[in-house]
Amino acid sequence: MRALSILAALAIAASAGGALAMGNDSQPSSAASGDPDYGRAKAMIEARKYGEAIPVLQQVVAKNPKNADAYNLLGFATRKSGNPQGSLQYYTTALQIDPKHLGANEYIGEAYLMLDQPQQAEQHLARLDQLCVFGCAEYRELKAAIANYKAGKKPTN
Repeated sequence: MRALSILAALAIAASAGGALAMGNDSQPSSAASGDPDYGRAKAMIEARKYGEAIPVLQQVVAKNPKNADAYNLLGFATRKSGNPQGSLQYYTTALQIDPKHLGANEYIGEAYLMLDQPQQAEQHLARLDQLCVFGCAEYRELKAAIANYKAGKKPTN
């Protein structure tokens, strides 16, 4: 009986892991296919050089228009550069390519908070709640951002 419980738990975990992996990786990222520009743009973002990353990411999506990860990073860099309105188009494209993309669902929610549209952010939180069967960082971060917004702490870039 115990072995059956363990097998059931493993099956549940595997199916959840598959759903989570699919959320971010259902389209091969350009990093996975060896696009050095994608890696370079990620490094720029990690160094908080958001404005410099934007044209590089635009080149990545021009070469691979089905790359949800690159569109998500393009939205992130645009939002962090002070243009939350402009970031929406990139997050929307990422979500059209991969509706289960965890990062895009979180980040578009944060952009909506910056634009004083908390109801839109709540919709993406509900979507993350569905996607993250056992919880995930993206859900927790957006939930915290919404709580902060409701407490009067509007997110900034």
